Amino acid sequence: MQKGVNVIVETILAVIVAVVIGGGAGYAVRKQTAEAQIGSAEEEARRIVADAETKGETKKKEAMLEAKEEIHRMRQELDRDTKERRGEIQRQERRIVQKEENLDRKLESLEKKENSLSRKEARLDQAQAEINSLHEKQKEELERISSLTADEAKTMLMEEAEAELKHEKAMKIKEYEQQIKDESDKKAREILSLAIQRCAADHVAETTVSVVALPNDEMKGRIIGREGRNIRTLETMTGIDLIIDDTPEAVIISGFDPVRREIARIALEKLIVDGRIHPARIEEMVEKARREVEQRIKEAGEQATFETGVHGIHPELVKLLGRLRYRTSYGQNVLNHSVEVSHLAGVMAAELGVDVMLAKRGGLLHDIGKAMTHEVEGPHVTIGADLAKKYRESKDVINAIAAHHGDVEATTVEAVLVAAADAVSAARPGARRESLEAYLKRLKRLEEIAESFEGVERCFAIQAGREIRVMVKPDKVDDAEAVSLAHHIVKKIEEELEYPGQIKATIIRETRVVDYAK
Repeated sequence: MQKGVNVIVETILAVIVAVVIGGGAGYAVRKQTAEAQIGSAEEEARRIVADAETKGETKKKEAMLEAKEEIHRMRQELDRDTKERRGEIQRQERRIVQKEENLDRKLESLEKKENSLSRKEARLDQAQAEINSLHEKQKEELERISSLTADEAKTMLMEEAEAELKHEKAMKIKEYEQQIKDESDKKAREILSLAIQRCAADHVAETTVSVVALPNDEMKGRIIGREGRNIRTLETMTGIDLIIDDTPEAVIISGFDPVRREIARIALEKLIVDGRIHPARIEEMVEKARREVEQRIKEAGEQATFETGVHGIHPELVKLLGRLRYRTSYGQNVLNHSVEVSHLAGVMAAELGVDVMLAKRGGLLHDIGKAMTHEVEGPHVTIGADLAKKYRESKDVINAIAAHHGDVEATTVEAVLVAAADAVSAARPGARRESLEAYLKRLKRLEEIAESFEGVERCFAIQAGREIRVMVKPDKVDDAEAVSLAHHIVKKIEEELEYPGQIKATIIRETRVVDYAK
């Protein structure tokens, strides 16, 4: 066993020794190989360096040659540019010298001309002095002969010329005024007749009552109700009067407010159709009728803008326009009147070549203040102008509204046309009505106003109150005072009377001289 262990130990030692010897031999071989490679690499490096130095020298020589060639080329170009510039400078110098010579010659010529002009001016001054001397002598001689100084003669001539020209000027002005008046009257009649012809309307004056037909006379009792409670409720809710008389199968609704009258009419018609008539049902139907009338008011305003072609109006103004459907002026429906005025103003504006849409817009809105007359204090002209200003209408439209009754001065032609169209619409036959009593009072007051002025002998209201003719005393009122009297009469009429359209005042002054041959 001991022997076996020894064999193993020896074997291991032999292996170790072999490994050590092999490793040393391998290291020696690798070292020798590495040294050989290093030597070869150093030799290759020395060769590369030598080649690089050789190529660098070659490149350097080539670069030097190229630089020398470039410098030579640039030097040649510089020489050539220098020669060209030198030649150009020489040419400019020659031109400058020539110009200087020309200027010297011109200066010399100017000096000669100046000397010549100086000599001529001296001769002219001498001649002017001689002329002035002769003029003074002639002036003195004329003053001596005429016994007038120059200022006095000049004043006399100016006065004579002024008197002659004044007379001729007055004659020409009178001639032109008459010609312009004739032509303008003719043109105005043509325009008005054309506008009236194209805008002929057939609506007539409205009344303050409405009639509701009943299916039978028994319905009257149901409308009155027990102890009159139904009719009292209806009158209280609507603010109108119900007239139930002996008229068969009809009830008359009376009231001066057309809106309330229309609400009552619609409510009563609904109650008749429904058949159930008692206070609660009446209140319900009146409320429905009120909403229906408000809708009709809005639709009426929109229809008016559509009919006239006037768009872009504020919605609140459209509602106010619709309310004019239930407003009357001397029995004339104000909305129909406004639409008619819009058409008339538009036609006249087209004939005159001015702004048609402005005239139509002013005509449609000119009475918008009447929609709130009972709600806002003041005349409808002022209210309408304030409403137009509130809802941002143009200043020309506002002026047309404010000036259509002459309260303010019209600043545009369209405003004048709106006022004329308003007068035409109100004055045409059948448009407005007046009670006989009010008509007679107005005519009497018209004559009283004219008779209140000094110098008036007699006066007559004619043409249904459209004209007042005043006879004056010729020894107390001359022609100039007659003009002033007419102005004062119309001003007082405007201040104290209310009337549709316009009133013409005519002053008649007549002098009669009577003598007898014996």
